[in-house]
Formats: sequence, structure tokens, C-alpha cells
Amino acid sequence: MSPIISPSLLSANFNELAKDIEMINQSDADWFHLDIMDGVFVPNISFGFPIISHVNKLAKKPLDVHLMIVDPDKYISEFKKAGADYLTVHYEACSHLHRTIQNIKNEGMKAGVSLNPHTSVDLVEDIIGDIDLVLLMSVNPGFGGQKFIENTYEKVEKLRGLANKKNPNLIIEIDGGVDNTNAKKLTEKGATALVAGSFVFKSDSPSQIITQLKELKF
Repeated sequence: MSPIISPSLLSANFNELAKDIEMINQSDADWFHLDIMDGVFVPNISFGFPIISHVNKLAKKPLDVHLMIVDPDKYISEFKKAGADYLTVHYEACSHLHRTIQNIKNEGMKAGVSLNPHTSVDLVEDIIGDIDLVLLMSVNPGFGGQKFIENTYEKVEKLRGLANKKNPNLIIEIDGGVDNTNAKKLTEKGATALVAGSFVFKSDSPSQIITQLKELKF
């Protein structure tokens, strides 16, 4: 089965954002990945509701919104209004994760949990049956273009084992440093969705790279 491909708009050309959005619309990509950073949970700031709403007006595919912010519960309904289809929060940012997941689902969105590179996949075992997606950070969150962390393969394999027992349909998404050197091995270990930013948008043919990721042919 082909992986879900979710190009990260953080790496897009914001001077020609509409052009890049249309490229994704016309490509073999499945989702739009939007990284929301607050400068507190991670040492960077990205974009907020106006940009998400603008993307939503132009996008013809689901918005995969990844919150790298503190206290995400305050804004769940706002992200729904802005157009999020999948809303992923960080395990490390949620004091009452189960309640946060239920709030996301009550708004009609698919719910995801993200884990930083140092966070064990064992920590989502008790909630894995209630979520739609786990996003494993394969770089330290906050900046694009970082080097892939090799330990991610082991985490994917372990998480897939947990999911097979309690939630076989769980989407395992990888975010950070995904390219032609690791995409195939990640899916072999059990990943079912790949976020790609720099690898797509810094290439000479972004649409072709998306197709290659989709087909895992390099």
C-alpha cells in the first residue's frame, strides 16, 4: 500500500504560496501539512489562523495540522473553523491528553498525538485506541531542513507493534528529514504517512518528488 504523502508548507515559497498550493493540488500528494509554532513550545514561530484559512480556501485536499504550541486546548475550535481536518497535538504539551483528544474529536476532526525524538512510544499505549494518528518527530521540532534521527526506525517498529494489538488502522506519520534515503525503510518498519518539506520544495521538480515518495521509487 502506498504511503500518505503530506508536503509541509513550512518549506514552501510564501511569495508564491498560491502556486505551491496548486502544485500540491495537482500532484499525487494526499494532504497538506501545516506546522503551527508558537515560539514557546519550540524556538520558532510559523503562522496562525489567517494563513490556515487562506490555505483552506485554495486546498483541494485535507489539512494535516501539527500543533507545536503550549496549551493547545484553548484553540481547538479555532483550528476547526480555520479548516483543519487532522489536528495533532504534542504529548509533551498536554497535561490531560485524553480530554484534549476528546475535544478534538468532538469538533469533528481526526485526532493525532505527536512525540518528540526523546519521548518513548510506550507513553501512548493507554490512549492508542482513541486516536487516529501518531506523528513521530524524526528531528527536533522547530526548524526545517534538519538531519534525520536514525533511532526513528526502531520507534516506528515498536509503535506499529503496539498499534497492531489495539488499533490496526492507526496512521503512523513521520516528520523531519524524510527523503529518498529513508522513506522506503520507514514504510517497511510500519510508517503509513510521510511529511516532506525541504526534500520536496527545494527540488527542481517538486511534483515529481511527491510521485516518487508516493510510489517509493528512487
